[in-house]
Amino acid sequence: MDKIEIVPFFHQDTNTVTYVLIDLTTRHCAIIDAVLDYDPASGRTSTSSADELLKFVADQGYHLQWILETHAHADHLSSAHYIQSQIGGNIGIGENITRVQSTFKEIFNLPDTFTVDGSQFDNLFSDNAVIKLGEIDIKVMHTPGHTPACVSYYAQDAVFVGDTLFMPDFGTARVDFPDGSAEILYQSIQRILTLPDTTRVFVGHDYKAENRDTYAWQTTILQQREHNIHIAKGGSQAQFVTMRQQRDATLAVPRLLLPSIQVNIRAGKFPAAESNGHRYLKIPLNVI
Repeated sequence: MDKIEIVPFFHQDTNTVTYVLIDLTTRHCAIIDAVLDYDPASGRTSTSSADELLKFVADQGYHLQWILETHAHADHLSSAHYIQSQIGGNIGIGENITRVQSTFKEIFNLPDTFTVDGSQFDNLFSDNAVIKLGEIDIKVMHTPGHTPACVSYYAQDAVFVGDTLFMPDFGTARVDFPDGSAEILYQSIQRILTLPDTTRVFVGHDYKAENRDTYAWQTTILQQREHNIHIAKGGSQAQFVTMRQQRDATLAVPRLLLPSIQVNIRAGKFPAAESNGHRYLKIPLNVI
């Protein structure tokens, strides 16, 4: 009998997949890449999607142990802090989040009170660290390239790759964010592809590739190696870098980049309230 269960929650507004990873023996669980609903036109936030996760955990009688982030996302706001405030759990992310914090502290001209030591998170994971989820080991794999802080989480026969890989018919992550690197992304992907062929791969987003009618988020290492449109058939690093750079030059800035990053480098917390009691996100002009 499988010791783990994986339940996906698809957030269609941001095409994000949040996962609940469960140790069936102890009924401890982890939530991976949780979403906070956000309307950029009005600036209003909502916890509807996070509340769906909380209801699921409560209804099933699971104990939330971890709230894990694969990286500081540029396409959705994290609900990690809200979830923790409701039912606890430790918030964790890769240790190189400090590099991302330093970069965006400068871009947003954040105050000195914003520290770039990762202390907003409960745990910073090094490469090859092992997280205990009930009786299950989750191995942390540093898989940068999309951002310098990206990690994948490998548990039993499943790996959660965030934005590093998408479904085979959609390809791989963009690398045109600050400190992104096509060369490093290629190397990270090759590392992931060394996992056993039957390993289930759970991607962080799906955008329905052309000629596919339904959303999908689960594949395998073998399927990625043989059919991923950006890496299949043993293409060289140089070929991948050229493809990735040419493709990224055609992509628009993510719709929620500016608000998302400001919240996500704070582990899902909002900036401090100002003198009028309201909280604000900054929009730097002509910087990105």
